Amino acid sequence: MFEFTTAEISGFLRQTVLPIALIVVAAVLAVRLASLFVHGIVKALLDREATEGTAQELSAIELKKRMDTLDDLGARVIRGFIVVIAGLMILGKLDLDIGPAVAGLGVLGIAVGFGAQTLVRDYLNGALILVENQFAKGDVVRVAGVAGTVEDFTLRRTTVRDMDGVVHTVPNGEIKVASNLTRVWARINEDITVAYGTDIDKAIAVVDQVGQEMAADPVWKRRILEAPRVERVEALGEYGVTLKILGSVRATEQWAAGGEFRKRLLAVLQASGIEIPRPQRVVLSRDPDGAGPRPPEAVVGPAEEELAVDSD
Repeated sequence: MFEFTTAEISGFLRQTVLPIALIVVAAVLAVRLASLFVHGIVKALLDREATEGTAQELSAIELKKRMDTLDDLGARVIRGFIVVIAGLMILGKLDLDIGPAVAGLGVLGIAVGFGAQTLVRDYLNGALILVENQFAKGDVVRVAGVAGTVEDFTLRRTTVRDMDGVVHTVPNGEIKVASNLTRVWARINEDITVAYGTDIDKAIAVVDQVGQEMAADPVWKRRILEAPRVERVEALGEYGVTLKILGSVRATEQWAAGGEFRKRLLAVLQASGIEIPRPQRVVLSRDPDGAGPRPPEAVVGPAEEELAVDSD
């Protein structure tokens, strides 16, 4: 049997057990302090965004969810570093050779760094998206060449459903530019071309009247922030004079309001006798009896608004 003297036991407790206990206590305190530190940074960032940036439109519940997500991510990363360092220090106090372990961890860290750098980038970019409130669930966005509604968002990836119903999963690290189409307000931005010889002042008055009537409509007045109106003569084109029409609506209503405005405008222009020019084509046809070509016929192409509807 092993026999230990009081001095040996006392030396072991003083030189080994006590330092290990201090390391454990220090590690626990470091984890707690790190969690408080991360929470303070995250809270400061989100509070600033909530008062000065785009996050001010978020509810208190949404801000709390984002804060908890970022707190959890930061605390886990720091906790992992602290546990690894504390474990190596404890092994050193037990007189174990930690050189191979440190070297192995270094090699493993390099390998993981090369292999998981894309994953780390996804998480970091996801954290920035949350802090800066670039977009949220339910927003219509354009990210990484994909446009659609955000159906789900995590720190690693964003799920977007496009107009065809196709679901796209986009890693957050691939998002270099995020275009949010439903942030507070949007514009009705239309170009309308009228034929040369049209009374431009009359055309402008007609367009402005359509915008004012639509803004006064009980169905649309809460959706329209600024009635569509002619801002300027945009161009003197090949087929006629182009008028630039601008208005402001609630962001989520931009597509419905734009379609309703075009429908009303087309009806009023026709009723007012204002012509929307159409491109013309000359068609040559041959006589079936071989008597030579027939006189050219001018064929009127589709109207500009019909082309716009087809392209939509």
